[in-house]
Amino acid sequence: MSPHDLDSVWDGETFTTRLREVGTRRYHHKHPFHLLMNAGKLSPEAIKGWVANRFYYQANIPIKDAAIVSNCPIREVRRVWLHRITDHDGAREGEGGIEAWLKLAEACGMSRDELLDERHVLPGVRFAVDAYVNFARTKVWPVAIASSLTELFAPDLMANRLQRSRNIIDGCSRGVSITSAVE
Repeated sequence: MSPHDLDSVWDGETFTTRLREVGTRRYHHKHPFHLLMNAGKLSPEAIKGWVANRFYYQANIPIKDAAIVSNCPIREVRRVWLHRITDHDGAREGEGGIEAWLKLAEACGMSRDELLDERHVLPGVRFAVDAYVNFARTKVWPVAIASSLTELFAPDLMANRLQRSRNIIDGCSRGVSITSAVE
C-alpha cells in the first residue's frame, strides 16, 4: 500500500454511509421481480416459486451463522452473533423466522413438506446459497461477518416486508388472490 492509498481509506462513518448508499440503490428490494411482487403483479405460481427458493436461503442462514460462530475465537463476538441463529431457528418449536416462512408457504398453498423437501429449489439458487454457506465456513470470521452486512439495510426493509407478509397471509386465508393481497 502506498502513502497515496492511505489518503483514500475511509473512516468507519464514511464506509457505512457509502455502503448504505449502495444498499438504497441496488439492494434486492429494487430488483424488477421484487417491484412486481410488491405491486401485486405476479401470479400465484411465481410467488410460490419465490417462497420456495427464498426459503432455501432463509433455512441456510442459521447454518451460515453457526459456521461464523464456530470460527470466531472471541467470546463477546460469538455472544452477539448467536441471536441470529435463534432469530431464524427459534428458541422453541413453532418459533423463529423459518417457522414464519413455513406459515407463509402454507398461506400460499404449499405444504410444509413441499418446502422442506426442497423440490422447487432451482439449481442456481442451491448453488449460490451453498456457496455462501461454504464461504462463511471456510473464511476467517471477520470476512464471513462482512458478507452478512445486509443488516445495515434491514431496519426499513424489515418493517415493509413484515407488513407485506401479513397482507399475503391475511389475503390467502380469506381466499383473496395473492396478487391482490399485497396491494
